[in-house]
Amino acid sequence: MLKKIAVTGATGFIGKHVLKALSERPVEVVALSRQVSDLPQFPLVSWRSIDMAAPPADPHEAMGCPDILIHLAWDGLPNYRSLHHFEAELPRQYAFLKRAVECGLPSLFCAGTCFEYGMQTGALEESRSCTPDNPYGFAKHALQQQLSFLERSMPFSFTWARLFYTYGPGQGARSLWTQFHEAYRNGHSSFDMSGGKQVRDFLAVEKLAGRIADLALGPGGHGVVNLCSGVPVTVLDLVREWAAELGWAVRLNLGHYPYPDYEPMEFWGDDTLLRKALIAS
Repeated sequence: MLKKIAVTGATGFIGKHVLKALSERPVEVVALSRQVSDLPQFPLVSWRSIDMAAPPADPHEAMGCPDILIHLAWDGLPNYRSLHHFEAELPRQYAFLKRAVECGLPSLFCAGTCFEYGMQTGALEESRSCTPDNPYGFAKHALQQQLSFLERSMPFSFTWARLFYTYGPGQGARSLWTQFHEAYRNGHSSFDMSGGKQVRDFLAVEKLAGRIADLALGPGGHGVVNLCSGVPVTVLDLVREWAAELGWAVRLNLGHYPYPDYEPMEFWGDDTLLRKALIAS
């Protein structure tokens, strides 16, 4: 019998790529969305309507009684500073996930964020204390702690994957990847960007989606794990790589935008635990 995997946030940027990755594996997938019309179709993927703001009495049954839930949904982005994240989203998400576990959900994979680490620099390992510096990072870290406490009293298989920076097709209009490719398609000779000296951890969304699928389908929960490349790269080098792939002799207008003040200049993920988890999977 095929494993059944449910996916929240299935219509989002990462969610669509996760559905594609899962459709290439021998599993049955239930994609979840508030609206279920005009949605992308994949083999062995069915759609169900579910709203965490008005959850069903038995979320596990409403999702089709999946063996695993890949939980990607989170409203209010990309406004990382909005109080919505902990005033509305955090209690809503915990109540939904707790009820799903109470009703029989055996395995939960949740997307966290590197913003849980806050303004720390260098290679960030999972054992490092989290000091989130914006409401989004705070709310995500609080949810991880709540679910970890829940796991102690009501055992279920639990993986919390802290996502670093991802890019690729389908990303939001305000993202660097999308703006760069739009400028290329529109025939621009230059591209406005920051100074580009930020050091980050980047992962193409197709690779990220494959790793999410592999981790979620692997044996047992992995606890907290960085979902990253483990390789520090400057934003400038990444943009130059994109330009080379396109064969675009673009002039980069460096320093046009200021550096963001909600993240440190240099940080990336330590991928030691991730590599071990992927081998186990």
